[in-house]
Amino acid sequence: MNWFGKKKTSNTPSAISATSNNRTNGGGGGSNHSGGVGATITQTANTVVNLRENIATQEKREAHLEKKIEQLTAEAKAKMAKKDKKGALFALKRKKLYEAEIDKIANIKMTLETQVMNLESAAQNAETMKAMKSGTSQMKKIRQETDIEQVDDLMDEIKEEMELADEISNALAQPVDPLIADEDDLLAELEELEAEDVTEQLLEPMKKMELPDVPSGELPSIPNATKEEEAELKQLEAELAGMKNYGTRALVRIEY
Repeated sequence: MNWFGKKKTSNTPSAISATSNNRTNGGGGGSNHSGGVGATITQTANTVVNLRENIATQEKREAHLEKKIEQLTAEAKAKMAKKDKKGALFALKRKKLYEAEIDKIANIKMTLETQVMNLESAAQNAETMKAMKSGTSQMKKIRQETDIEQVDDLMDEIKEEMELADEISNALAQPVDPLIADEDDLLAELEELEAEDVTEQLLEPMKKMELPDVPSGELPSIPNATKEEEAELKQLEAELAGMKNYGTRALVRIEY
């Protein structure tokens, strides 16, 4: 009985046919190592395709069985509603058989998936080995064409050229200002000008400020003053005289 309808024809050769054709054509010997690896990878790819087709077939069968289980469950419920206990039990037994078959299909799918994964990993490892061998061979060829002394000479030449280029850059970066030698004198003169500006700014308020006149005569005497009070009075007169002299000098500086 055909569960899934007409079988789909595939133009992709299976792993068995590919292996048989390879043996018939004499390709199994593989005197060329890279050719042997390529043939092995091709056979592996065909085998993976075959395994995936089998997985798809198992999935179709699993879907068909799940539909059958749903139908049998509905049938058992219907028979129970009609009080047909024997018919309901028979439907449940068939349902259990289909469920056991689905469990088997799940295990088969797991096995097939594991094989696909292992084959793909092995094919990838083979490709990696092939690439690594090719890279190693090319590195040997390059090393044979490159001498260590030539490398040292080349590095020395590069270093000399870089030093020469640095010297040229430094020479071109030197300033051509004719007054660069007098720059210190110019800076000193600029500082003097700034100091004069600061002094004028500080003295400007003093020019505008009107100070009271300092008494020029002697202070009036205090009647019945003690010696200590007379001494303090003389000291105050001396301080007033000093303040007068200081004010005169300050005005002279401001006018200057």
